[in-house]
Amino acid sequence: MTHPEIMRALSGLLLGMFAAILSSTIVTNALPRIVGDLGGGQSAFTWVVTATLLAMTASMPLWGKLADLFDKKLLIQLALAIYVAGSLVAGLSQNPATLITVRVVQGLGVGGLIGLSQIILAAMIPPRERGRYAGYLGATFAAATVSGPLIGGVLTDTSWLGWRWCFYIGVPFALAALVVLHRTLRLPNAPRRAGVRIDWAGAALVSASVSLLLIWVTLAGDRYDWLSWQTFAMVGGSLLLAALFVLVEARAAEPIIPLRLFRDRTIALSSATALLVGVAMLAGTVFFSQYFQLARGESATMSGVMTIPMIVGMTVSSTLSGRLITRTGRWKRWLLAGGVLLTAGCALLGVMRADTPYWQVAVGMAVLGLGIGMTSQNLVLVAQNAVGPRDLGATSSMVAFFRTFGGAIGVAVLGALLANRVSAYSTSGLAELGASSAGDGGLPDLATLPGPVRSVVEGAYGHGVADIFLAVTPVALGSLLLTLLIREVALRTQHGGAR
Repeated sequence: MTHPEIMRALSGLLLGMFAAILSSTIVTNALPRIVGDLGGGQSAFTWVVTATLLAMTASMPLWGKLADLFDKKLLIQLALAIYVAGSLVAGLSQNPATLITVRVVQGLGVGGLIGLSQIILAAMIPPRERGRYAGYLGATFAAATVSGPLIGGVLTDTSWLGWRWCFYIGVPFALAALVVLHRTLRLPNAPRRAGVRIDWAGAALVSASVSLLLIWVTLAGDRYDWLSWQTFAMVGGSLLLAALFVLVEARAAEPIIPLRLFRDRTIALSSATALLVGVAMLAGTVFFSQYFQLARGESATMSGVMTIPMIVGMTVSSTLSGRLITRTGRWKRWLLAGGVLLTAGCALLGVMRADTPYWQVAVGMAVLGLGIGMTSQNLVLVAQNAVGPRDLGATSSMVAFFRTFGGAIGVAVLGALLANRVSAYSTSGLAELGASSAGDGGLPDLATLPGPVRSVVEGAYGHGVADIFLAVTPVALGSLLLTLLIREVALRTQHGGAR
């Protein structure tokens, strides 16, 4: 494919990627209104987000393996169709159960779109040229991740649209992607090899193991204690399922995740690094909305506007580093720089408070965004460079899987930590005022609180969110240390084993 042909096909991939990521983040600021209108409680609040995350994370390895066996163009069109169907039904939901169910369907489509976009990009372009185009995927990922809460807030606050458009708005992008990809994507035909069967047992076991672990971290600390019989049962069950998965994969002719890939030092370290980067990446997108709305009293719309420095940082660094990697073929210096910036950004944000000047917070967000942009997509590129066409799909989806899995685990654990810290700071502050309780444990409505109590609550959320970033700082440092261990191999100029 020529450069113009690649750019036309890439525009379809970017449209699909934008719709997929948007659907995961757009409900962040709209959830209180959605759950309230549908008559749900705190459980529904949690599962509207978790359902999509579970389906997306658990399905990625399967989509990746299918891409090694079947027509990639047909698969991404199927993922887009699943996403559109789930989105339309989600917008029509009349009760929490329906919404949670179709969010699972939506998550299956999202998992396919995220994984297949990187696989198709790799199939179109040799590794040496891939960084130039991967930067566009990273920039789109950044824009959709951080702008989602802003768009959701605007839609929810607009009376003639409402929260249902949080689900509808991605449909035009997905339909446009279907049309563009149908007309522009030209990949070599890779017919299914004779006698090959899909490893459904492996797919079921990895999905069950991951889902059980994510369900545990989502509910632990809320429905039951972290140290409880439920914890031992669910963690033990997840480990048992993971052990069975390893046994099945060792014997499968076409495993979902080929275990031999982990014998490659580059792939193993890239996957582990992606796991840690995912924690820092999602912490930066999930908890900022609470900081700006509950610590600084901003509206849902304005809280999205105030995260623009992070969007700019992610977009600039993703695009620029991708182009420079393509020009030189060298990538390690950018991953190392990204690890340093990621760690520095978390550390800077770890000292903010409710009354910290906005420019200081903006600097921390920009530094964090620069670090995420240099590491997130480039880790996939590094792993892809280590394998041949046969394992391209499995490798790409595996790194994306670990990044998403790390983010999911991190958000659940850090969310529990935030609740604990906010409760402790609120109790301490209210005791000084002579009060004994800040409420029933739900998210506070700042407008209804007396002035002194509101100041205590805002201070508690400002300090609590800062503690989250302090907790993430050693995780980001760990990703930097792992990057140091990855041996740099110049990017190939052709597909396959040729340099």
